[in-house]
Amino acid sequence: MDHADKVDQDALLRARTMLLGSGRLSLGQQVEAYRVLSVVSPLTYLPKLAQALLSYGYEPEVRDLPEVRLARHAEAAATARRVDADDPKRTELLVRALSAYRYELYAVGRRAEGFAVCEEMAEAGRWGFALGQVNSSVYGHGPLAAVLAEDGRHQEAAELGGKLVRAARSEGPAKVSFWVAVAWAAELDAVGRHDAALEAFAEIVDAGRTEADDEGSSPLAIPVWQLVHQAGMLDAAGRHVEARGARQDALAFLSELDRTGERGSWGNILSWWTTLYALSGRSAEPVGRPSAPAPPFGRPFLDWSPDIKQTYFDGLPVLEEQVADLRKAARSDPREHLPALVAQHRRLAIRSALYWKKRSDRILKPLRPIFNEGVALARRLADVVGADQSREALGRALTDRSMFLVAAKQYGEAYDDYLEVLDLPG
Repeated sequence: MDHADKVDQDALLRARTMLLGSGRLSLGQQVEAYRVLSVVSPLTYLPKLAQALLSYGYEPEVRDLPEVRLARHAEAAATARRVDADDPKRTELLVRALSAYRYELYAVGRRAEGFAVCEEMAEAGRWGFALGQVNSSVYGHGPLAAVLAEDGRHQEAAELGGKLVRAARSEGPAKVSFWVAVAWAAELDAVGRHDAALEAFAEIVDAGRTEADDEGSSPLAIPVWQLVHQAGMLDAAGRHVEARGARQDALAFLSELDRTGERGSWGNILSWWTTLYALSGRSAEPVGRPSAPAPPFGRPFLDWSPDIKQTYFDGLPVLEEQVADLRKAARSDPREHLPALVAQHRRLAIRSALYWKKRSDRILKPLRPIFNEGVALARRLADVVGADQSREALGRALTDRSMFLVAAKQYGEAYDDYLEVLDLPG
């Protein structure tokens, strides 16, 4: 169909001249040209326009202009929806455009609209799979699972997480990523399906062991963090003998790290540590609900909605004040206030770890004092209430510091702390 009569001919000529010119066009110029040409040649230029608008929304000059970013990505999504259904790359382009749009909606606090876009992404994935444009029936479903968790809809998040894992398994065990698997285990645990969560996490640990046994294929730090988290889950389920076995296996990996260091150079693997560390403290945080969403613990920080990230870190100064007040109160009445101080300090340590991880991989200097204080407080608690009552708190504080030291590549100190954990009585 000829749409040339709908476009100003001067604008059409200018657009074609711009694209045929020898100079490199800015993204703004590309968008201007593709807007015009997509009217007369939608099959060719709608995909180009959607892609250009996506990139245009990430331009440096709009980094601090959320409403401008939102408008550009809203137009990208609207454009991608109009791409011809027979275009083999339509689903991929549409899901990418919708993902950028929903991110900006959440960034400005329009969560209901953002949730609707997440549902649209999932529907686009199902549609694209039916047409053979993508190779998975759950393509584009990940963000929906994450926001369901943020809204406290853990049963639905667990069901969707199971679909994501099963779809990955159908392509082979190696296709199940750590991130998809741990998110599913976290949601199973959140709805009280603790045995199922343990089973799901055991598969993660087994995969980590397999990769570690294949010398050089993955960092040793990762199975250490996985085994330590598994031990905590087993203890919570009352399976203390199995928990001790997991800790002994973790200690064996730590021993190798102490002797030889990592087998290779792995870049930044801190997300493995911070994701599991934050998940271990979920029970101390408010429960999410649609009217007051919470972090989707069990997912890496980058997968949290931007408004959730902002709220989480906005609460850091308040938490620091609470810890300072409890610290002061515990000096005069330690028996009354030390337990609460230990608990609140751990919340502060987790939030600080996530804060510094997002800023830099140089975490040793800013975080060491926080973890040292956590251990010192736990030892002080033991002096006040007795070793039997404080053993769990001391074991947790030593474990936290040990896993932080692994992340900071201080393997000898990490080994010493964790050896003390296994030597604690009881």
